[in-house]
Amino acid sequence: MTGRRAAAPAQQPAVSSASPAATALAAAQRVLRLESEAVAALGHSLGDEFAQAIDILFTVKGRVVVSGIGKSGHVARKIAATMASTGTPSLFVHPAEASHGDLGMITKGDAVVVLSNSGETTELADIVTHCRRFGIPLVAMVGRRESTLARNADLALILPSAPEACPLGLAPTTSTTMMLALGDALAVALLDRRGFNSDRFQELHPGGKLGRKLVKVSDVHHTGDALPLVAPTTRMSDALLEMSRKSFGCVGVVDEAGVLVGIITDGDLRRHMDRGLLDRTAGEVMTRRPTTIAGSALASEALGRMTAANGGKGITSLFVADQGRPVGILNVHDCLRAGVDADDGDPE
Repeated sequence: MTGRRAAAPAQQPAVSSASPAATALAAAQRVLRLESEAVAALGHSLGDEFAQAIDILFTVKGRVVVSGIGKSGHVARKIAATMASTGTPSLFVHPAEASHGDLGMITKGDAVVVLSNSGETTELADIVTHCRRFGIPLVAMVGRRESTLARNADLALILPSAPEACPLGLAPTTSTTMMLALGDALAVALLDRRGFNSDRFQELHPGGKLGRKLVKVSDVHHTGDALPLVAPTTRMSDALLEMSRKSFGCVGVVDEAGVLVGIITDGDLRRHMDRGLLDRTAGEVMTRRPTTIAGSALASEALGRMTAANGGKGITSLFVADQGRPVGILNVHDCLRAGVDADDGDPE
């Protein structure tokens, strides 16, 4: 009797002993390690070409037009938005739309920045041709120096060779991270070259919490006849009338030179109520060396000072002074109406 050979057991796929959470964490750490190493390599690779790119983009009379397609296109949109918000007029043009009329958005006074890791993106051909035809400066952000795009650009910013963080090596990950970082570097370098400051930033960011944090004291304070001011020799009966008319809950005391020497608040009134208050002068009742702030300071700082003043008990109004002379007054409600939150303050 012939025996039959037993079938060999089927090979079972290897099963990782790591938990799903540990596997996900390891994958995330790998991505961040690869991308951070690539960005570091990019920083070390920057040289004269980067400085030349800044010269081109800074001296342009028109706008910086940024373009790319696919993932590079999404990055290009962000670069254009960052430049526009930091003082460099910029816009994104989709290469496909450019081929159907939007080339008219790119004029002789502009400069163009195009993104393509391979440098062989066919959709960019019409933009490149348009730039060459009309002598429009073209800066390429590209991964291959020998690529068609790099050869046809006025200046090529070459991304260092680095593996994509995608385990298949297919999805743009590391390359687009480098593009994004390089775009930020261009925008910030241009910001520095232009001397772009917080005042200009606020003008371009009037909405949202960031805009509110940049509101200055001079934007919201009261000036001129609205200021409650008396002389040190003013009788308290008259000082109280001035205090009531101006409705700030205080009155400032100024000397003959117009310098703020004291302030009278509701607290000062309570402390002197049983001492013949109305028979006294403002100079006798006032609190000396009042807290003040400059008009150029942020309203958030003013709110912080009001919150921290009086031993942490807070005050409701703050005089705005220039070389010791009151030029305005700010109430806590002015800050709140401007959208400056208490959390925005920076108490001293």
